[in-house]
Amino acid sequence: MKDTRGFGYRNPTAQYHGTKMNNASPGRITLRPALIVGISFLALALVFSARASYGLVMPLWEQEFGWTRSFTSATAAAALLVTAIIAPIAGRLVDRHGARTVLLAGFSALAAGCFLIAITTHPVAFFLSFAGVAAVGFGLIATHVVSTAVEQEFEENQGLATGIATSGSTGGQFMIIPLLAVLLSYYNWRVAFVVLGVATIMMMICVLRWFPKGSRILPDTVGETTSQTSAWQDVLAINKIPAFQILFWSYFICGYTTTGVIETHFLPYASFCGFGPVSSATAYGVLSGVNLVGMIAAGWLTDRMNRPLLLGSIYVLRGLTFILLVSVGTNIEILFIFAILFGLMDYSTVPVTASLIATHVGLRVMGLAFGLVSAGHAVGAALGAYSAGVLFDIYQRYDWVWWSSLWLAVLAGVMVFFLSETRRVSSV
Repeated sequence: MKDTRGFGYRNPTAQYHGTKMNNASPGRITLRPALIVGISFLALALVFSARASYGLVMPLWEQEFGWTRSFTSATAAAALLVTAIIAPIAGRLVDRHGARTVLLAGFSALAAGCFLIAITTHPVAFFLSFAGVAAVGFGLIATHVVSTAVEQEFEENQGLATGIATSGSTGGQFMIIPLLAVLLSYYNWRVAFVVLGVATIMMMICVLRWFPKGSRILPDTVGETTSQTSAWQDVLAINKIPAFQILFWSYFICGYTTTGVIETHFLPYASFCGFGPVSSATAYGVLSGVNLVGMIAAGWLTDRMNRPLLLGSIYVLRGLTFILLVSVGTNIEILFIFAILFGLMDYSTVPVTASLIATHVGLRVMGLAFGLVSAGHAVGAALGAYSAGVLFDIYQRYDWVWWSSLWLAVLAGVMVFFLSETRRVSSV
């Protein structure tokens, strides 16, 4: 059934697993697709901003408490590893119980983490609050959880809907981080984390009010879903699919070349080149803003063109942008050109990868499969962040970091080109 209000909403007669349909008539649409997309956007905006606030407040913690950069960096790395562990668990929970349950659990952990950070003074308490409690929220409220929810709910225009919903992951950094910076300027970092905690509770209310209960069982997969299989059986089955292996390792490289080297080392590199904090932050803001446009555009294209060709091209073009970073020198114009071009190719892999997982692995286990892929992304990011620091310490330059990112991104693109294009949904 096509939703005449824009997006292709799934047939409302499809069953939900784990909840009742509240006796709704077969012809009645009980949920508004725009609300699902909108709440998903805001959820990711808030969570990714809370995660990005770490880099914003890090110098203040070091100055106030005398903590070393190695300690604060280790805390950030530990949070990434926790996220990697939680990601497939979150995906499995979405498959079995729906995104609503996962989002509520994630917001609960994030709110608790923010409030604990706001009152902490001891390094151990801080480490446990951020890398333990808050990191669970980061892992539960993630792009693969939102993507799975959207793919379950929409029959047409899935790519566009996924692109808009997941663009909150970068849109939040563009919109919310400046507000946190204002709070830091006029108040202090404790107030900023209290505000984040309160905003998290408000998002919980929105999820409780408008997000669907349970996981949607599609008519063509009801029989498969009712015959329950263990998580380990599904993991083994997923890993035997060649398309999953390609998507996993390409997304591993994606993490290295985005969250790992750019989100962690772009601003330090700009400072190394001699650019001031205002110019550097503005360039990063432009990158984040263009990122949002790139995700939505990629989602729109996902519905209309060969997806392996699209995803592979994104990786190759992303790799080529690193040539600009090698040649930045003291030229601020090249830095901004890189920010624009890289921003278009940064998170734009998310809606295409989500769509390929849905068709090549299957909707029944999409949450688990995308969770495993996202775990690979987080591990790749941790490797990129750490190795970039090591390479800089050895050579006192970032050239090898950017060249390695270029060739790895091209490799990811070549791998994806071997995928076949099929719109028929597979099942595991």
